[in-house]
This record gives sequence, C-alpha cells and structure tokens, in this order.
Amino acid sequence: MLAIIPARGGSKGLPGKNIRDLNGKPLIAYTIEAAQKSKQITKIIISTDDEEIADVCREYIDIPFMRPQELAQDNSLIVDTYIYTVEKVNNMFGTNYDSVVALLPTCPLRTAEDIDKAIDIFKEKNADSVISFYEAPHPMQWYRKIDKDGVLRAVVPEGDRLANRQEEEKTYLPNGAIYVFKMDILRDRKYYSDKTYPYLMPAEKSIDIDNLSDFEYAEYVTRKGHE
Repeated sequence: MLAIIPARGGSKGLPGKNIRDLNGKPLIAYTIEAAQKSKQITKIIISTDDEEIADVCREYIDIPFMRPQELAQDNSLIVDTYIYTVEKVNNMFGTNYDSVVALLPTCPLRTAEDIDKAIDIFKEKNADSVISFYEAPHPMQWYRKIDKDGVLRAVVPEGDRLANRQEEEKTYLPNGAIYVFKMDILRDRKYYSDKTYPYLMPAEKSIDIDNLSDFEYAEYVTRKGHE
C-alpha cells in the first residue's frame, strides 16, 4: 500500500503548522513515524511544494520529488495531488499501485495500528474507500441554519420534532486522520460510493489541527501521553 502525506506550504490558519514543534518534534513527524511503523504500508511519499517542509521531513524520510506548483494553489483540489502522486510513483519506480492511503499531517494522534486496521477493512470489504470517522457530539437534528430573514431553521426535516437525545440516530463526522482509496474512485473525483466504509476512532484521538487552539490542545494531549 502506498501512503501519501500531503503537506502544502502557506497555511493560513496557523502559519508553518506542519513543521511547528509539538512537544519536541515537528508536527508532521508524528504522521511519518506512524506510517513507518505500519505493517501494511510499503512506500511513503511526502507531497509538498515547500522546501522548508521538505528539509524538515528529510530528517525522517527521503523525498524523491516535489509537488508541482499548479497543484499547490489555494484553489487546488487535493484529489488531483493524490492522482498525480500515484501516477508519478508508478512511473518513477516501476510499481503498479492501484490504491492509496492518505494521511494528513494535522492529525498527530492517529497510530500505526489505526492505519493498519483501516487498511484491513478496505481489503476485507473490497471497498472503494475507507475513511476515519468519530461519533458526532450532538444529534444532527439539533443543528440549525439561519435564513435570509435571520430565522433559525432546521437543517434536516425531522429537526423540529421534540425528542430526547438518546432517541436520535447516531451520526458521525470525518476526522481527517485516514483515507484509503481505490484509484478508480479518485479518478471519478469522488471519496464516497456504495462501497465506502468507516474506520471509527474515539473523539479524543480525532484532533485535526487547523488553528492555534487545536495545536495547544494537541500539545496537552501528547504531553499527557508521555507522562
């Protein structure tokens, strides 16, 4: 299984977050090390356009090529990077990867065991995709949107009925930690199909760092894990 760790430069929410020091090592190192410990992954590619990120990552892993600038713009779609990277690897190394696992560097609490379990599901189910999720903290029926008149409206039709939380169906949110794809579904520019399955993770491992508050919480959690 080929693993791609996408790490574009120019973060707006938290500048330099991918290589920001998280309790003694750069944030991206947590993901690199988890991938290196995986029993299922046979090759790891860091996809970055940023030389500073590349230099930091080279302390952990070789980087055979950089991401083209046209795939690293603010409006670039990450699916195009995945497709480009798999095709580049297959051409450069004579491999024939037809599936890929994407590991976002902003999710430092995902482990090698999580990666391997998600890939196991992918293989056992002959899935088009397996994506990591966690249980949503509130029922979907509680969510509201605000219309053009400033009035609260239900997001789903059943949202106006009164019910206890325990009566509502559980819903789940993607946590960004693990995406396993067949290349066919990516080439159709989709993540989901009738053969998409979840890999469920606990909320406490589902940190996806986007801003300073997220980073500080990840610092606290990883520090506690080493006490």
